[in-house]
Amino acid sequence: MSIDATRSVARRGVADRVLRRGPLEAAATAIIAAGVVMLMQPFSLTLYSWSFATTLFGTVMFTIVSKVRA
Repeated sequence: MSIDATRSVARRGVADRVLRRGPLEAAATAIIAAGVVMLMQPFSLTLYSWSFATTLFGTVMFTIVSKVRA
């Protein structure tokens, strides 16, 4: 008796293809970088005010995404 492994791979949904570690880690890193840029810019007080929340969100997102399967 054998198990057909290709059948389970073919049944993966769109969410499994989109919610992968690599692209989500890259997005989280980009959010962290955006927060740091917002922190260092001298032009807008609003961007500066939201910089900590943006950096914190990216850090939390990166921590959660790093637990997702590859």
